[in-house]
Amino acid sequence: MNYFSISLARKMTCALLAAAFLAACSGKKSEEPDNSFKVPVEYYKLKNGLKVVLSQDKTAPTVAVAVYYNIGFRIEPKDRTGFAHLFEHMMFQGSENLGKMEFIKLVQQNGGILNGSTRFDFTNYFEVMPAHKLETALWAEADRMKGLAITQDNLTNQQGVVKNEVKVNVLNQPYGGFPWLDMPQYANENWFNAHNFYGDLADLDSAKLEDVNSFFKTYYAPNNAALAVVGDFEMEEAKKWIAQYFDQIPSSTLPAKPDISEPRQEAEKRKTKEDKLANKPAIAIAYKMPERNTPEYYAMGLIDQMLVQGQDSKLYNKLVQEKGYTGNLSGGINYLGNMYNYNGPMVWMADLIYDATVPADSIIREFDRSIAELADVTKEDTDLAIIKLRSDLYSTLGGNGIGRADLLASFALFDDDPSRINSIESEFKKITPEVIKKTVAEYLRPTNRTILIVDPKAAQ
Repeated sequence: MNYFSISLARKMTCALLAAAFLAACSGKKSEEPDNSFKVPVEYYKLKNGLKVVLSQDKTAPTVAVAVYYNIGFRIEPKDRTGFAHLFEHMMFQGSENLGKMEFIKLVQQNGGILNGSTRFDFTNYFEVMPAHKLETALWAEADRMKGLAITQDNLTNQQGVVKNEVKVNVLNQPYGGFPWLDMPQYANENWFNAHNFYGDLADLDSAKLEDVNSFFKTYYAPNNAALAVVGDFEMEEAKKWIAQYFDQIPSSTLPAKPDISEPRQEAEKRKTKEDKLANKPAIAIAYKMPERNTPEYYAMGLIDQMLVQGQDSKLYNKLVQEKGYTGNLSGGINYLGNMYNYNGPMVWMADLIYDATVPADSIIREFDRSIAELADVTKEDTDLAIIKLRSDLYSTLGGNGIGRADLLASFALFDDDPSRINSIESEFKKITPEVIKKTVAEYLRPTNRTILIVDPKAAQ
């Protein structure tokens, strides 16, 4: 538990004791206090459409700056698989005032850290800097939003970098791409959700300079982005710098968003993937998720805690402690992030590597038994799941500000409402055992799942 969580817990404890003491003195019953933490949120938009979210936190003299572009794996062009990821690399190859890799040097030489990533529904770039370097971070992000150094040399170089990354992380690794890259391709029907997000090597090779220019002008525009600033800063000063550096960047004409919906799954899918580098079999079992922000979606967040999160979870107890099929179990909603930062079809999934002497069907039976136990879920079970989930949420909101910036930027992009960050807890608290049971019946049915098995036999 980090300092943020400890401080918060102490404040909550003091508030509860004070409420109980006052109630005892007055002879009245104490009302349940609102002990949820409220994230300060100020949200507005620039005239060019850039969504701006500011959240002050003076706990430490640092500031996190995050820019999220509403383009990810899911809607990259056909015949250009891996293009969204390729472009993430291109964003570090120089801009109007910063040469190749100078963005990285600028941040690091000022005592900061930085990174970028490509996800299902966004590509993000972020820095954590000393508080007095906020203007520097904003200027640098605006400089590359205005325009990149898009040259054939940079493109060729980064095509090579990305292809090597695919070879190192997927093609030449045991269990490479399992299950985070593999499962969407097996579980989904719609090409946008089911293609190889990392990219086919032939597609990466065929990318042309005009493709890169068009992609940048279309998707890396302020009206397709959100800027989140979290940390120790003054509001009016931050607003002044944001207007100064971002206001004049032109917006783009965005294309119509493709249909990324998935049909209701009516039959179980089973797939086997041969892996010559693996020394044991592995299995992943995935169930298609309910639509975001529905009661069933929040119920799945609690079901995830009950089934797979922590050593008190049902599947951990059965597969690790009771049966000894494996020493480790992974699982969750959205393997490339969390249950909050995506905006389309998704699966809830669990996976494990197991001994070759164990039949895969034995593992699947334990899944079915654990899910069947949720027919007897109680209010105490949901309360415990909420406690675990709150611990994860507060851990995300603490730290160096990146977790908070992630949620704020995601909710701005997807919902036009970053203040949703303060209603997450209340939505989970609305979930009753009856909603849990209804969700299990519809979404954790065998006909809604995909089973992927890694077979190492090809190596023998």
